[in-house]
Amino acid sequence: MKMFTLKQIVKALPVALAAISFSASAELPPLPEIKSAMKKVADWQIEHFHDDMERENEWENRFNAWTYGALYIGMEKWAQMADSDKYYQFLLKVSEDNNWDLGPGKYHADDQAVGQLYIELYRKYKKPEMLQKTLERTKWIKENPSQQPMRLNHYKFVERWTWCDALFMAPPVWAKLANITGDESYRNWMFAEYVATTNHLYDDEEHLFYRDEHFINKRDKGHKIFWSRGNGWVFGGLTLILEEMPEGPQKAYFMKLYKDMAASIIKLQTEQGHWAMSLKAAELYPTPETSGTAFFTYALAWGVNQGILDKKTYLEPIERGWKSLTSHIRKDGLLGYVQPVGAGPGEAWPDKTEVYGVGAFLSAGTEVYKLKNAL
Repeated sequence: MKMFTLKQIVKALPVALAAISFSASAELPPLPEIKSAMKKVADWQIEHFHDDMERENEWENRFNAWTYGALYIGMEKWAQMADSDKYYQFLLKVSEDNNWDLGPGKYHADDQAVGQLYIELYRKYKKPEMLQKTLERTKWIKENPSQQPMRLNHYKFVERWTWCDALFMAPPVWAKLANITGDESYRNWMFAEYVATTNHLYDDEEHLFYRDEHFINKRDKGHKIFWSRGNGWVFGGLTLILEEMPEGPQKAYFMKLYKDMAASIIKLQTEQGHWAMSLKAAELYPTPETSGTAFFTYALAWGVNQGILDKKTYLEPIERGWKSLTSHIRKDGLLGYVQPVGAGPGEAWPDKTEVYGVGAFLSAGTEVYKLKNAL
């Protein structure tokens, strides 16, 4: 057995104490501080709303694109708890400018994401025109189901949910519409497609999703490749679906998937509190990343707040996740280290952000605030 001298023990003490203090200092901040961080990030994003219109791809440069759709989901959650009506006014203005339209791809899941905003605004303001075009699109899809196979094939087939991000974009729209219309066919159609995607992309051993078929047999220096934000899309999307599901076998299916993913996800959190861009290969991707981290923090906090996840097990990962996120907010309110648009692990920078990362952060903040309020 190796023996240590007193000098070696004393020298090691600061490191050990630092590790202890890091864990202890991850406690959630006071409620006003949580709210202040959210307001700062939301206000920065609204002020710089048009800055994201610099992308080369035209389909990403629309205010009803998936990138913005993800922002609006978080912004609407923030609007519910904000002290000012300006955030709802912002969302109404955007929706009116969009003519309450979804994106142009009739089947494409990404082009349905903005429908989640329109539905929530309809629930608040009860104006039929807010819902009309979303209903028309989804009804058409139901009546004209795609005949494409359940595979992406280098983006040859995108009419069905052949990539995991799609499970955040479209399924919640269908689950919400089932409740609003009272028509179970929306829920049943969504469930069948969701199961097909899960059977295609879910790893039953790891309880994580491959981004698409091209990653299933691919390895990165021996590691399976599970993209952080990709799994964040799925995990966050599950909460949006579960909120809409009545008791029964379908809800039980989503609940098991959610719990299994939660148990897997907390084991992959880094010592710094974030989740690495490649969940099983943190040593290969040491840079912090806030979009995946925000989705995980949001969905875990949601589970504790709902009484689905055990607070004793999940509170510390949530605390550490929130601490990591807020440490990357610049003084002016920019949320840094958001990985750019992509389809797998990549790079992120302290001065680079994206609207979907802000949406995920605001979603996380709403649940973290509720959690802190209940402690």
